Amino acid sequence: MRGAKSAKWVVGAAVVALAATACGSGESSDTKAGGSNDGIVRAWWGDPQNPLEPANTNEVQGGKVLDMIFMNLKEYDPRTGKANLEAADSITTTDQQNFTIKIKPNLKFSDGTPVTASSFVDAWNYGALVTNKQLNSYFFADIDGYDAVHPEKEGTAPTAKTLSGLKVVDDHTFTVKLNQKFSTWPDRLGYKAFAPLPKSFFTDHAGYLNKPVGDGPYKVVSYTKGSSMKLVPNPYYTGPSKPKNKGVLLKVYTDSSTAYADLQAGNLDVLDDIPAEDLSHAKTDLNGRYLNQPAGIIQTISFPLNQKAWNAPGMDKVRLGLSMAIDRKTITQKIFQGTRTPAGDLTSPVLGAAGGYSANLAGEATTYDPAKAKALIQQGGGIPGGHMTIGYNADSGSHKQWVDAVCNSINNVLGDNKACVGAPTGTFADFRNQITKGEMKQPFRSGWQMDYPLIDDFLTPLYATGGSSNDSKYSNPQFDALIKQANAEPDTAKAVQTYQQAEKLLFKDMPVIPLWYQNGEAGWSSRVSHVTENAFSYPVFTDITVNNG
Repeated sequence: MRGAKSAKWVVGAAVVALAATACGSGESSDTKAGGSNDGIVRAWWGDPQNPLEPANTNEVQGGKVLDMIFMNLKEYDPRTGKANLEAADSITTTDQQNFTIKIKPNLKFSDGTPVTASSFVDAWNYGALVTNKQLNSYFFADIDGYDAVHPEKEGTAPTAKTLSGLKVVDDHTFTVKLNQKFSTWPDRLGYKAFAPLPKSFFTDHAGYLNKPVGDGPYKVVSYTKGSSMKLVPNPYYTGPSKPKNKGVLLKVYTDSSTAYADLQAGNLDVLDDIPAEDLSHAKTDLNGRYLNQPAGIIQTISFPLNQKAWNAPGMDKVRLGLSMAIDRKTITQKIFQGTRTPAGDLTSPVLGAAGGYSANLAGEATTYDPAKAKALIQQGGGIPGGHMTIGYNADSGSHKQWVDAVCNSINNVLGDNKACVGAPTGTFADFRNQITKGEMKQPFRSGWQMDYPLIDDFLTPLYATGGSSNDSKYSNPQFDALIKQANAEPDTAKAVQTYQQAEKLLFKDMPVIPLWYQNGEAGWSSRVSHVTENAFSYPVFTDITVNNG
């Protein structure tokens, strides 16, 4: 497992919280919306970390837009999460290693140019090439020839610019050769790193970044960083999710409380980041216009295993003891009003038992046991230096609340009110930059929103050696071998069992502390109807209707 450093990161504690300042003044005529009859949905948003290239977007705010403007070979059913063919007419294989992909005819991008087999092959080659520095390049590591375009050793020049495993057969057909058998690989193809790209991406890259072009239900009309993005229905879109509104105005906020006030005042229509302090009364405040449902999100605390102090002999006991010192049940009830569920594994309940979820796989590692927790921490040599911090981004008030609560729980177990304290960083972007550069020296908050509803997505990117989002820098050859074995297993049930064998190793090594599964929440104004969320906790914008719009 190797690849560039990437990460599909949950921004905030209450489903992605980059919080907020309302888009203030200075909106252009393109970005104004909210008239009683304009049919435009006004929704909460945070600026993406990076420009909206599919292979370079691995956080939820950018992902929210990519979901609206791209149609992949497969798309995930918003209700069940099942991967269904969408841009693809068929994906076939006889050996789980060589695939033939046929795309539907007459598909077009929002600029009117055709979607062809080359649109996918060129996009995937671009995403994989190391010199393009795409955060999601790791997702192409299963395709033959990845070693040549993306050498494992950092700083090494590629010996090829395209993946040898990709071949264009004709305008509507291409083949893929993987470097090993991978039975569930086609179900990955709904993740937006695998989106097609128009020719303009390569001929006018700056123009594309200013106004991304996709083949999905919406097209981008305008984008002003720090303010808003306006999207309208894509007239060339022929898929099954045609918008039932006249567009969406995504408004940037830097404080979720401000957004919640705007929602109550009728200045915002959809908010999928309800502040923690408002969860207990949101349903009443909004006269029932509120949803709270399971989502494919888990919150964790990661240990920086690239730091000797946290990876020395005995530290596995300390890490386990710290996990057992956290009273998850009380924290989820007191702070999150039951919108979080204490974690018993490292996946999500939305996978179901057949998909690899297990409420008890972690065993005692997630059981609150103050006496044993203290004993383990002492047996392991104690917290390095006798003091630890938990890093978090401060642009969401919810993080401070739960980090303080976790530290209080640890301090109570150790009988030392200074053993653990929170360590805020101003913004999510700055926080993530420290992590991706490997600069964290103390434990830090981490969260994962699934890219696709398979157990391997909760394990491989996060814990495989060199995994795209392996922020703890964990490495265990036995874990890597089990992941490869599971990938190659054609029987899904047997594959899931093998993935779970790998997952059990994580509760022995404890590179992270599982905290809780996170629900998706949203509140909406009386101006809109039919607001739902998919299994990824994104609002299903295409289904939202504007009353009298």
